[in-house]
Amino acid sequence: MIPENQTEEFIEKKVTYTLEVNGKLFVIEKVPALISLTTGEQLFSPQTVERIQQIIFNEEPPMRVIETPVYKFS
Repeated sequence: MIPENQTEEFIEKKVTYTLEVNGKLFVIEKVPALISLTTGEQLFSPQTVERIQQIIFNEEPPMRVIETPVYKFS
């Protein structure tokens, strides 16, 4: 949490967005976001969120496929 007398600063940056839907992992690269310099929180515009949803739910063909290990935390 940011103290009341401080304002939060953001920078524009391209990030990698990951999302799991029905046990399937999606990785979307170069997503525009505003990043908080204080907390690292990522903020996305409504248009960006709509595009992410469009990519995933329309099952657009990926530019590449990666294989990644999965670990249980315990």
